[in-house]
Amino acid sequence: MTKESEGKEPLLYYYCIKFALSAYSTLFSIIGLVILCIGIYAEVERQKHRTLEGIFLAPAVVLLLLGITMFAVSFIGMVGSLRDNRTLLKMFFWVLLVIFITEVLLIFTEIIFENKMNAVFHSNIQEGIRHYYDDLDFKNILDFVQEKFSCCGGDEYKDWNVNQYHSCNSSGPLACGVPYTCCIKKVPGEVINTLCGYKTLEKERLQLVDIIHVRGCIHAVGLWFKDNFEVTFGIVCTLLLPQVLGLVMARLYWRKLDDIYCRWDTVDFKALEVINFKAVDLTGAGWCLCFPREGGYIPVNVTDDDDDDEEAFIG
Repeated sequence: MTKESEGKEPLLYYYCIKFALSAYSTLFSIIGLVILCIGIYAEVERQKHRTLEGIFLAPAVVLLLLGITMFAVSFIGMVGSLRDNRTLLKMFFWVLLVIFITEVLLIFTEIIFENKMNAVFHSNIQEGIRHYYDDLDFKNILDFVQEKFSCCGGDEYKDWNVNQYHSCNSSGPLACGVPYTCCIKKVPGEVINTLCGYKTLEKERLQLVDIIHVRGCIHAVGLWFKDNFEVTFGIVCTLLLPQVLGLVMARLYWRKLDDIYCRWDTVDFKALEVINFKAVDLTGAGWCLCFPREGGYIPVNVTDDDDDDEEAFIG
């Protein structure tokens, strides 16, 4: 292998990892910016019709946090890779690593402490059910989940008793009932009676098996993920693998820059020549000793081969 090819291979590796990381960071910066814009628009619309003080019910807040995090972290990585800034690259690497570890811990926490996590979800869903008609975002999400996963409420259908309109202690057509999205469709595509869940909360499960879905959505969604392991595994990989790729590229590029800077900072003192600066002709350098001159003031790396070429040229 020639010296020229040896020099080109490290340079090719440097540019490949540099532009790969730059493209990766730019792509996720754009995605984060799009999510952020959608979150801002959703939050502005939510504020127009806001009736709740809590923010846990708002998907717009989740989109805002996700968009800000994605854009900020990816932007740091993009600038660090384009400017060869090791400080920004280290910041990008460690922040992304913290996010990755946090997500992995949350996944394992959900698996190991499933009952406790279900209790947390149940309390939040009950709070949402309590304000079901006050927050259209949560209402639309819960209606979709109840229809998609054939479930009702958080833990069970009786969770709807906490809503002031569906409570058995209230009066009105919705009292002691559940929303129509809990009802069982006997024929696909049929128009459901919106009062099909009337007076269902005062009945037992066995009396309702042909009327409404009695299983809670927490258990229904959990069972769906367990029964569809391939889909669950695909979702987890889609979430984690891009982050692993970013961590690997950032670490490789960081090490490559360290290697380059280390070689630049290495001086072979044995190869240095002692120059008598008093004997140097500085004519034309000016008062600041900084004006350039053709050929320079100090001969640099004059080798025997160069001397031979010069004598041959003169001859």
